[in-house]
Amino acid sequence: MDQYFDLTSDPRSGVAELVLNQPQRLNTIAPAFFTGLRDAVRELDDAGTTRVLVIRSTGKHFCAGMALEVFDELAQLDASDARSRLAFQRNLRRLMDCFDALEQARFPVLCAVQGGCIGGGLDLALACDIRVCSADAFFTVQEIHIGLAADVGSLQRLPKVVPQGIARQMAYTGERLDAPRALATGLVNAVLPDAQALQVHATQLARQIAEKNPLAIAGSKLALNYARDHGTDESLQQMALLQSAIFDLGDIQRAIAAWKDKRAGQFDALAATPPP
Repeated sequence: MDQYFDLTSDPRSGVAELVLNQPQRLNTIAPAFFTGLRDAVRELDDAGTTRVLVIRSTGKHFCAGMALEVFDELAQLDASDARSRLAFQRNLRRLMDCFDALEQARFPVLCAVQGGCIGGGLDLALACDIRVCSADAFFTVQEIHIGLAADVGSLQRLPKVVPQGIARQMAYTGERLDAPRALATGLVNAVLPDAQALQVHATQLARQIAEKNPLAIAGSKLALNYARDHGTDESLQQMALLQSAIFDLGDIQRAIAAWKDKRAGQFDALAATPPP
């Protein structure tokens, strides 16, 4: 358990759940949250037993963005010379790496948003594979309101999820995208009536994914992420190499048998990859 979130894992289903647990702070992101999130996700990934991670929150809002401590630290930075600016760049890259861990994990990450998903909260949600939300949810690129360009992933990931015009309008105005528009533009896959229904839906979807062959899921995630950032020809070449690496006849036979019997398949966990 981290100071800013609770992490649980069900070894039977392979579904892990990371719950932001600071509703009194509107689940704002403190500096220590970044490394805590990165380390937790990498630990799950290294073990190889997690098949899906669900990220959700407690309280009225999913996440109200960066905590004041983050901006206090920024205010203390000396950017008057090139060496200081290089250090600033290095520190910012480290923050980016923490959310990148969600994309790099071998398992899918499902984000369930209730209430506000603001600034850094949107950066977090966009690094996930799938987003669903409650009817009261809204999404905003908050940074523009405080004189900043969003810098931890929203400007890079948002245009690959929603139409360019929508992404640019959000980035330039900081206007809220409500739940119906988020669904219409593809930012979320489903809108649920309330937080309770949202949690039920997210859990059901996670379990549905977790029943599939984790090797095929990991391969699909690698292929989809690569195809998002490359052309079709390059992506097909990558797919040929990838499929030759992950093709497992035993898994395929087990999956077909489970599909015919209308039951969940029984598959081995991914290989553990302990850190050096």
